[in-house]
Amino acid sequence: MARRNARILAFQALFSWDVGGTPIEDVLQFNWTEKLVSPMDMDEEPVEKSTKQTEEETFARFLVSGAVEHIQEIDEKIASHLQSGWSLERLNKVALAAMRLAIYEMTWQTSVDHNIVIDEAVTIVKDFSPDESYRFVNAVLDKISKE
Repeated sequence: MARRNARILAFQALFSWDVGGTPIEDVLQFNWTEKLVSPMDMDEEPVEKSTKQTEEETFARFLVSGAVEHIQEIDEKIASHLQSGWSLERLNKVALAAMRLAIYEMTWQTSVDHNIVIDEAVTIVKDFSPDESYRFVNAVLDKISKE
């Protein structure tokens, strides 16, 4: 569950950086999290920050920093798989943040199976987006993983 929580935290940070225009240095402090709770764990008591969460934050920082460092290449991969008439600006921002993280992990951090990365991204989009954009995310990431 530590990697899942780290990916959720990374997704939230990347989303905040993109949508809110928050400087990356500020986002990577994770100041908005007093308690880390996954949407899947909403019935459970929040977990206080601890050493375990420091490990999650470290992995989340790694993912966000890598995604931001390679953002142009990542966005080009996404854009090349969009249907005619679609642009990055038109995409759901939740889906875009999740795809950016997944593409970074699949392309530059190849130690994790692509199917796991795709499943995590799809789950995040299902949990954080009210529409069915998870299907779109699954299709784009599947095509990219096969390249």
